[in-house]
Amino acid sequence: MFITPAYAAGAGNPGGDLISMFLPLVLIMGVFWFLLIRPQQKKMKEHQAMLANVRRGDSVVTSGGLVGKVAKVAGDEVTVELAEGVKVKVKKNYIAEVRVKGQPAPANDGK
Repeated sequence: MFITPAYAAGAGNPGGDLISMFLPLVLIMGVFWFLLIRPQQKKMKEHQAMLANVRRGDSVVTSGGLVGKVAKVAGDEVTVELAEGVKVKVKKNYIAEVRVKGQPAPANDGK
């Protein structure tokens, strides 16, 4: 019925070094920056530049999948002619791709 008390070993420095605590966090943030954030920002800048250069006569693809030619550009709206006599107004932000005059459509490999 006699129980001996158990003593913990010496704890040393429980907080550790400040640099060793934050170094893994800084490294993870650096990896996220170079693998996720930076490429996304680059892609967004390229898309904004593409939208700024939309001109009348360009062939465009909307994010909804409609393909047509630009009939008129007015501010942040673009009038796209889908077929002869069929025109729709589209916000510039909803243009996914601009195919310049004379550029062929990308080849479809059946995938």
